[in-house]
Amino acid sequence: MDGLGARLRELRTQAGATLAEVSAQTGISVSTLSRLESGGRRATLELLLPLARAYGVTLDELVDAPPTGDPRVHLRPVRRHGATYLPLTRRPGGLQAYKQILPPRWPKSPVLKRHEGYEWLYVLSGRVRLLLGEQDLLLEAGEVAEFDTRVPHYVGNPGPETAELLNLFGPQGEQLHVRARPGS
Repeated sequence: MDGLGARLRELRTQAGATLAEVSAQTGISVSTLSRLESGGRRATLELLLPLARAYGVTLDELVDAPPTGDPRVHLRPVRRHGATYLPLTRRPGGLQAYKQILPPRWPKSPVLKRHEGYEWLYVLSGRVRLLLGEQDLLLEAGEVAEFDTRVPHYVGNPGPETAELLNLFGPQGEQLHVRARPGS
């Protein structure tokens, strides 16, 4: 904010506008504009917003704010019992997304589990074995399964290569809503 006055003067000069023209456009008095540019007046949000609109810049550009950095989310992988889980969401509760990487022939023996929730999984690569109640399913790359996690289940990799899958999990039983075609 130290260089704000010079920045305001620079933007006004680039626009080829006089203080009177900016005053007419923003409703800010000429004397207030002059004091802002000279550093004699502290800027407030009520003054900066109309100036940003008048100069056609964002508020960040108006105050010459530093860049905010890389917007990508870099979440840390979690390793459990030989499998790797890459969280894709950060908010607690609600629907959670993970990329799951299962090593070959993992785990050594299937253990059926049950818990609250609803799960949707999509096999990205490899093969995945899904035991769901009395069903024993072998899912290939590109196949999807969804199920209530209160049903005893097991997800594992029976194959000789690593399997990767995308998991969406709703801890309170939220279901994913999938449309078969637009408008359905």
